[in-house]
Amino acid sequence: MAGAKQDDPRFMFIENQVVRSDIFEINAPASVVWSILTDLKRYNEWNPFCIRAESTLEIGAPIFMTLMYYPHPGTLAPNCEYISAFEPERKLSWDAPWLDEWPYPAIRDQIIEPTSDTSCRYWSTDAFLGENGLHVMNFCAAWVKRAFDDSGRSLKARAEAMHNGTIRGDNLPRPA
Repeated sequence: MAGAKQDDPRFMFIENQVVRSDIFEINAPASVVWSILTDLKRYNEWNPFCIRAESTLEIGAPIFMTLMYYPHPGTLAPNCEYISAFEPERKLSWDAPWLDEWPYPAIRDQIIEPTSDTSCRYWSTDAFLGENGLHVMNFCAAWVKRAFDDSGRSLKARAEAMHNGTIRGDNLPRPA
């Protein structure tokens, strides 16, 4: 975080306040995984946790999401965060700001690491920032981990199916 935020204790990064998904080895190029992560209109087709997302994906733009609220199956929760990283085929991140009515800032990173021309790794983290992050960890770390792992497994399955031609993706990169 740049500027005043990096010196503000409300936004302090604390290593043990990070939820990490499993690491998923995906037999598909990073470009395929990236195309799925950035095709927000189709999240409901594959993502069991974030079933709706809308954004321009520009840095600073809001991302409006509808999340499956894991502690209460079948319950949906609206969520709005802000795009903070957009590195094609590498990283997509969004931040939850500090709000007086919701003082729980966080950073969600989704990382793609190419391992060859036809494979990559994917994982996700959520860093709950500052002293208040401990409350979030105590309340929701276990179900957030489960949600991220469910999403990672589903992303892997979709990317591999798209790569091997089992399902079609309209925004997949076309071979040269």
